[in-house]
Amino acid sequence: MATTLMPMEEAVGSPPPGRQRRPFRHSRGLQGAIYATPTAIFVCLFFLIPVALVMQMSASDWGLIAGNKGWNFPDNFTKVVDHRHFWPSILFTFKYTLIVTVILIGLGLAMALIVQDTGRWRSFLRTSFLVPSALGLASASLLFWGLYSPQSGPLSPILKSLGLIDESISFLGTPNSALWSTVFLIVWRYAGFYMLILMVGLQRIPPDVYEAARIDGASRMQTFFRVTLPLLKSSIALSLILCVTGSLLAFDQFYILTKGGPDNSTITVVQLIYNQAFGGSQNLGTAAALSMIVLLILIVINALQFRMMRNADDN
Repeated sequence: MATTLMPMEEAVGSPPPGRQRRPFRHSRGLQGAIYATPTAIFVCLFFLIPVALVMQMSASDWGLIAGNKGWNFPDNFTKVVDHRHFWPSILFTFKYTLIVTVILIGLGLAMALIVQDTGRWRSFLRTSFLVPSALGLASASLLFWGLYSPQSGPLSPILKSLGLIDESISFLGTPNSALWSTVFLIVWRYAGFYMLILMVGLQRIPPDVYEAARIDGASRMQTFFRVTLPLLKSSIALSLILCVTGSLLAFDQFYILTKGGPDNSTITVVQLIYNQAFGGSQNLGTAAALSMIVLLILIVINALQFRMMRNADDN
């Protein structure tokens, strides 16, 4: 009795007629889509939909109590730009951002270098620098509001007992003192955070690079500018983006410490948005219009920062 033997490829490897094997890449793509779905839902719910709602508000006569009364574009933007606090708040916000960014990045880098070079006291210094970062910004602002208080604050009595001053200091009584008192609070609160970011960047630099620089006869200053700073480029860029964005959106510290005073000299852009929405005017339309202007400014600034980073990498 004769039997017909099928080739091994047909018996084992070939699929039955009419059925095709699904490519493996399709299943991988489906898995990737499943993993990305929660993030996409989160972005839609908490970013895209709120932005679309703010865009609608910015082009509508939308009161806090009365609600939407219809389109009025571009009246809200005109009212915002013509507001007497618009340009002063823009200038003050940029001034504050510049001061805070320079101090925080410089001090954070100095603290990171100190912790990196210190052997015996490294853990103690790192913990000491990071302790203020564990405190919330609102809590830290309330703490410093008590410290700065001319009636019950301990700073003026301590300075008097040391013979450094004759009268109590009004830390929040003048525009300059209010600005620098707030800057001191922010530096105290966030310097350890930026130290941590820059310290991680320092630890990523291979020791062989420093050894090669030492063999070539480079001084400590030359090593810092020609080795450390170029290799810290990514960490510094991340710190700049976080610091600039956070400073442009400053609100809690000024609202708690100064309420925009004295004489409306410390009103930030975000505080002006708050005043438009929940203050005397209670106009969500103008507040949304100002929010869209701030969003556009942030997009432009971040785009310029990324462009400068890309150019620096190319060079």
